[in-house]
Formats: sequence, C-alpha cells, structure tokens
Amino acid sequence: MRIGTRPWAPAVAPLVLALLLVSGCDGTRHAPREKPTAVPTTSGARSQSVARVCAHPGTGPAKAPAGAVTVDPSVVGDLAAKTKSSPPHTTFWLRPGRHRLDPDRYAQVVPKDGDRYLGAPGAVLDGRKKNQYAFSGPARDVTVGYLTVQGFVPPQNEGVVNHDSADGWVIEHSTIQNNSGAGLMAGARQQVRANCLRDNGQYGMNAYKGSGRITDLVVEGNEIVGNNTGDWERRQQGCGCTGGIKFWAVDGADVRGNWVHDNRGTGLWADTNNNDFLIENNVIEANDGAALIYEISYNAIIRNNTIRRNNWVEGRAAADRGDNFPYATVYLSESGGEPRIKARTDQIEIYGNLLEDNWSGITLWENADRFCNSPANTSSGDCTLLVRNTKRCVQPAIAKAPLYSDCRWRTQRVNIHNNRFVLDKSVVKCTDKCDRMAVLSNYGTYPDWSPYKGEAVAEAITTKQHNRWHDNVYVGPWTFVAYDPSRVLELGQWQGTPYRQDAGSTFRAEDGG
Repeated sequence: MRIGTRPWAPAVAPLVLALLLVSGCDGTRHAPREKPTAVPTTSGARSQSVARVCAHPGTGPAKAPAGAVTVDPSVVGDLAAKTKSSPPHTTFWLRPGRHRLDPDRYAQVVPKDGDRYLGAPGAVLDGRKKNQYAFSGPARDVTVGYLTVQGFVPPQNEGVVNHDSADGWVIEHSTIQNNSGAGLMAGARQQVRANCLRDNGQYGMNAYKGSGRITDLVVEGNEIVGNNTGDWERRQQGCGCTGGIKFWAVDGADVRGNWVHDNRGTGLWADTNNNDFLIENNVIEANDGAALIYEISYNAIIRNNTIRRNNWVEGRAAADRGDNFPYATVYLSESGGEPRIKARTDQIEIYGNLLEDNWSGITLWENADRFCNSPANTSSGDCTLLVRNTKRCVQPAIAKAPLYSDCRWRTQRVNIHNNRFVLDKSVVKCTDKCDRMAVLSNYGTYPDWSPYKGEAVAEAITTKQHNRWHDNVYVGPWTFVAYDPSRVLELGQWQGTPYRQDAGSTFRAEDGG
C-alpha cells in the first residue's frame, strides 16, 4: 500500500456508523443553506477577541534561515525531491511563488523525523486538483509553518496535511484552504496554532488516528471557517462526517482562543471515546448546525466561550418538518462525567459562557436504545470504552452486573452554571422551538431483550444522574424540556419538583445590561 492511501474510512469505525441514527441527529435536518446576517464581535454582556487569522495571516521568513535547504517554485516536484534526498531534521525554506508536485495523484511530500517546512511570504503549495495529499507518512515532530496549502483532493474522510496522523506535528501560521476531505489530520501531541482552516470540502481538521488514540492535542488561536463545502450530510444523510473540526478518541485536548464560524454543519464535534477536553475562550458563531456536540465521550470543561447565532439552518429545518426534538447549540449526547477515567475533571462542567441568539440553548440527551451490542449500533459487537478495555454486552449476560451498569454511555454529572443565555426571537426569526433548554431521553423499545425498555433511562437522566443547571442568567422567553420531548415546561415547573433545576438563577424578559 502506498504511503498516503488508506483502506479504512473514519466514518465507519466501530460505533460510528450509527451515531446520527441513534443520537437525535437523524441526518435529515439540513435545509437549503441559509446564513445569518453579519454578526458583531462584541456583546453587551461580554467582549471576546477573535482570531482573525484568514484576514491577517502570519508572515514567514523573507530569507532562508541559516542551514535551510531552499526550495524553488519554478522546479516541479522540487520540495518532494529535496525532502527525499535530505537527512532527518532538515529545515526547508520555500521561496515565494506557487510550488507544485509532480502531476500524479499520489505525488506527495514524505517528511523525515524532525523536518521543518517554512514558507516565505507568498509561498503556496498547490495541488492543482491533481494531487491527493500534501504531507504524509509516519515521521514524527514535523513542523509546517507560514505556508498556504491548497487545491488537494484527498478522498472522503482523509486529509491533506499530516495525512497519516503521525505524532508530534506542529502546524502553525499556515492557510489550509480549498481542499477536498480534511485540511488536516491529527496525531498525538499535535499543536495546531494560529492557522486559517478555510473552505475545505469536509473538515477543517479531522482528529482521527485509525485504531489508535490521540493524546495531548492543542488547537489554539485558529480561524476555522466555511468548511464542508462538499455538503456531505446532504449527499450522505446521517454520515456524521462534517464540521469545522471532528475529534475521535482524543484523550486530552486544549481547544482555546479559536474563531469557529460559518461552517456548513457543526462547529466543533467530539464524537466517540473522547476524554479530558478543555474548551475555553473560543468564539463560535454562525455555524449552520450546533456550535458544539460532545457525543459518546467523557469529562470536559467548557468555559468562557462566546457562542452566538448558531444552528439557525439545521434548527429551523427540524422545526419546519414538525420535529419536536430540542435541537440545541450545545448538544451532549450519551456523554458525561466519569470519575473512573483520569482527567482534569470528573464532570462535564459548562460555565462562564455567553450563549446569545442561538437556535435553543443546551440539550442533554441519552438514547435509551443505544448501548454496547445493541442493534442500534449496527456493526458494533465489542464496544471499546475508556472505562475498561473491552466488553461485550449480549443477551442474557447484559442483564447481570457489571455489564448491566457499564455497557451504557451515560449523560451524567453535567454541571451547567454561571452562564448567560440571551434570546431575541426577532433576531433568530422564529416563533417556537428555538427557545429550549432540555434534559431528556426516549422511551426504550429496542431490541426486545434490552434491559433499558420503558422509562428507566428518561427517569435516570432527568432525576438520578446528577445533571444540574444553577446560578445562570436568562434573558428572553426561555422554555424547558425534561424527561421526553413532549414535556415542555414553564419556569415554575422546571424549578419545581421533581426537576429542581436552575436554583439561584435569574430570569428577565429583556436584556437590562
């Protein structure tokens, strides 16, 4: 198999095929693309700087650094050839101009350990819609900086830069744009700093490592905009394969100071066996879908983010087709705090955030029919969990401890406090179903041997799994959903027995400052 080709596809890893089918994201929620009007970058309640990287990209060295190998844009294939002939830990300086690889789909740069690629001002590596991959292979600790990478055409679910998810890469001050697939893949200890990840066909970055896990990932100060130009959710309904960034099996990630906006779909989506995320000081706005989805994952701190005008397209599409599910801008699906897994927290803690004029607020959801070896998970027989190595939940063993308690992904120990929720329906241009906070499940029905049939999971997520809103500020006409989608509550019901939510919170009809 050539470097840069993969027989696997991230979207069909174990458990992933069914994610959209069983999580409340049913793959039919897209409407024709509708964008909000221009949005300001400040709020009356909060001022949050944004990473305007695409308009103001970093500038690379105007002269070759000492000892660097100079790459000539007039020589087709010069970068790949000089990489091949140079020893590890070489610095390459790409002169101004448009650099090209040989016109073969598999022509690519295969770095060696510790190689560094620095672009001069105006240096562009252009795949010309001919090459699938820019930088690939297993080399560790590679740096790509101050370079524009564009026009590459990897297949669906594959990436252009660090195609093979090698470890220790640093991608910084670069513009990665107008590629198919994902602009970046990710490996362990990868640092993605101050880049413009723009207008890529599927993802800005796909943090996926096949059968392995990614640890200690840093995503800081990037602008992530306009991704999923291929509109894959419409082309493959239910694929769950789009967004600004998608994370899979990442154990330890800092996602901070990014501007995630105007993506066709979800802004940030952590999907399947992620753990120990710190998501802070980001501006997430005007994405067609949710600002943030945290799904089948554990332990996260989500704080001090400005989240506004998200989910207008997908939320409105669901409402227009009569769907009563509370689609929200922050959506937790089968995810919660798990003390048995090492992390910076044993909760999912959501605090200090401003959520302003989104389609609804925060939804906590747990599908009663979604558990290890349930047919709802299609190809998943063995379910790899971070809690334990591997477990098989099958009839009748599923009905016995410890499998009975451990083979579910539980939405539990979610602590939502000291946030500001602002909603003006005249801004969102909605009349109903855009004003919800929710904690709920469905009535368990499937399969017939399931021990979770009936209302057991709805009762657990609502009153027994330590999910709590408190000490928040609400401005606008908010309503609340608990237990199942049919229970739409007024404030008094939400705060009263048996739900007892939002103790210490304040509520105002209009913003008084």
